[in-house]
Amino acid sequence: MELLKELTEAKGVSGFEGEVRQIMRRELEQQGSRLVTDQMGSIFGEKKGSRENPRILLAGHLDEVGFMVTKISKNGYLYFTPLGGWWDQVLLSQRVTVMTEKRNFTGVIGSKPPHLLTAEERTKVYPMREMYIDVGAKDAEQVKKWGIRVGDPVVPICPFEMMPDHDTILAKALDNRFGCYLALETLKRLKEEDHPNTVVAGATVQEEVGLRGANTAPYATEPDVAFALDVGIAEDGPGSDGDKPRLGGGPLITFLDATMIPNIRLRNLVIETAEEHQIPYQVDTMTGGGTDAGRFHLHRRGVPSVVIGVPARYIHSHVSMASKSDIEHSVKLLTAVVRKLDSETVDSFGFDG
Repeated sequence: MELLKELTEAKGVSGFEGEVRQIMRRELEQQGSRLVTDQMGSIFGEKKGSRENPRILLAGHLDEVGFMVTKISKNGYLYFTPLGGWWDQVLLSQRVTVMTEKRNFTGVIGSKPPHLLTAEERTKVYPMREMYIDVGAKDAEQVKKWGIRVGDPVVPICPFEMMPDHDTILAKALDNRFGCYLALETLKRLKEEDHPNTVVAGATVQEEVGLRGANTAPYATEPDVAFALDVGIAEDGPGSDGDKPRLGGGPLITFLDATMIPNIRLRNLVIETAEEHQIPYQVDTMTGGGTDAGRFHLHRRGVPSVVIGVPARYIHSHVSMASKSDIEHSVKLLTAVVRKLDSETVDSFGFDG
């Protein structure tokens, strides 16, 4: 779990993914992969198997949800806007890192103590536009002297921790450093196994602000089949339905989201492979969000695509939880699926007019 720990603790909100990209570059180069990049910042490693074609894309995304500084008040407080989807209610009193060109600053999203709240304020959801970050500055001049500027990225703080059950992982940015990890680990496993294709594995940028890297990455990687590697939402909290995705239930295969219905033949191959290898899996249907596959499957004349991931609790907040066993099963499943993707199989995903 050391690599996953490093990936989750790296700071990389949308548009500022450099720290995570460097980890990916290091790992891909250590594996001897040929690097494939685009001008947006997405990065992949290419590994040829026994055949040059088809080309199989395995893509997580580098970015995490965060914020950007939009205003510095005369009293030295920082106002901000979200990068990615946030629920205002999870923000107050949370610690954040404000990243400047020269150094990082720890801040806290300010909140009133309960002693000062009126009866009306106690029941009100505080809007994000009124929130601010306190970095301990006395005034705006001190903030500027420290080098903090409008436009600087702001990253949540949460250290990586393995919980007492030795399976539950607690960390920030599992959405989607899990996908980065899955791409790297699958590529590593495939070095030791035959596969009848060329695999291009890595991660895109700016997924959380509109699947932007997913628009350009397919032009650099030219996939015949694409897998978006991302987390889904665990719905195993108190009072939840037992049939919903849960931690420890196995990888998630997405049947529907707001951006894509997967290629059915590819989806069925994934399911058949899971059952063949006795890998537990879960089905995800979510109409309130999407993944990079929503762009991948529309590339050129169309690319058969599917989403493979794991359920995670509390995503799009400062902290999230996922299951180590789900992650391990995801690596096993994805590796087994890639080994089946020869030209004849990939051709069978198409349509005859």
